[in-house]
Amino acid sequence: MKILIIGSGAREHAIAWKVKQDPRVSQIYLAPGNAGTSSIAQNIPIPVTDLESLLAWAKKERPDFTIVGPEIPLCLGIVDLFEKENLPIFGPNQQAAQLEGSKIFTKNILVKYGIPTALSGSFTELDKAEIFSQKLGFPQVIKADGLAAGKGVLIVQNFKQAQEGLRQILVDRHFGAAGNSVLIEEFLDGQEASIHAITDGNSYRILPSAQDHKRVGDGDTGLNTGGMGAYSPAPCVTPELLEIVRKTVFDPLLIAFKKENIDYRGVLYAGLMLTSKGPKVLEFNARLGDPETQVLLPLLETSLIDVVEAVWKRTLDQINFKVSPLHAMTIVMAAPGYPENPITGTEISGLEVKGKSNTAIFHAGTKSIAEKITTAGGRVLTITAWAESLQLARDLAYERLSLVSFEGAHFRRDIGHRALF
Repeated sequence: MKILIIGSGAREHAIAWKVKQDPRVSQIYLAPGNAGTSSIAQNIPIPVTDLESLLAWAKKERPDFTIVGPEIPLCLGIVDLFEKENLPIFGPNQQAAQLEGSKIFTKNILVKYGIPTALSGSFTELDKAEIFSQKLGFPQVIKADGLAAGKGVLIVQNFKQAQEGLRQILVDRHFGAAGNSVLIEEFLDGQEASIHAITDGNSYRILPSAQDHKRVGDGDTGLNTGGMGAYSPAPCVTPELLEIVRKTVFDPLLIAFKKENIDYRGVLYAGLMLTSKGPKVLEFNARLGDPETQVLLPLLETSLIDVVEAVWKRTLDQINFKVSPLHAMTIVMAAPGYPENPITGTEISGLEVKGKSNTAIFHAGTKSIAEKITTAGGRVLTITAWAESLQLARDLAYERLSLVSFEGAHFRRDIGHRALF
């Protein structure tokens, strides 16, 4: 089998790593890939946003399956293009991908079908947004409606901050077209958790729970990032809580899709806040999370190809979907200055050193220059380990991380603190 994976980060490296374990797979292609993926796949220099070139390549090479990593090509409609050419592809179509592409679209579905979420209002006009903001109370959360590379969310403590944030989004267009509309929500307090489900439109299977670490500094301090590490499963997601999530989130969401004539096939990634009044949906993503993918795929015992094929054929309920009882942790090594102004271009050493079993290094922002691997992005590497306990997984991950270095490397030393400390 030939597999095309679209994307260039650690998530896509992890997907390629998992796909390679299937003996049926003879060739893996990454578009565009990174320095790490080149060791297990052939990188194709096509950007994820160049849908026409990706389609032309796929029509010529005819991969058995295409797996889409990031949200942008999904929201641009790559699945629709590939399906028109009868090219099997894993991910939601453009209409369904609005679940991530538009926060207001998602909020309307959640409210209409009684799925627990924060109180909110959506606006295109500044004066109406300000009136609602003042009435809602503080703190509150202001979100640009569209995709803003994870940066279009503001938590404000008072009306002055709200006015400034609303003006940034709606008037100054700090987030471009993503800020054509704005969503204002009540602030929810509690622990966050990530629950990933895979659906073929008729049934779904749930992967182990996970918990991400968004803040750049130890103790959950500093700026928000794309994620500084994750672990799975999350102890805060008990079997009883997961059953509540099934009944109050995923079951009614699939019913909503049917009633709204939305053909959703792919990943349903629910970002939840575990409040004192029960789990509530913060957001939905239409793809695997990053860095959650790096801890979820090592725990998936079923072949990823079997899962992808079952979603394409709408036979997900017929496969033997198995997950490991082990625990996994991943730690992000970031460039100095991340997330605001990462400094890149420095050589990475220690990648060739053989670590202990049950560990893996997934490249995020790297490239090869003159036979050297250098940093090329804010998040550079994710160091992953899996073991019989979370503590053992943590020990293995940090031990493997200690063998890798580059100038100014930054990483959190407390990944897993909510579960272990």
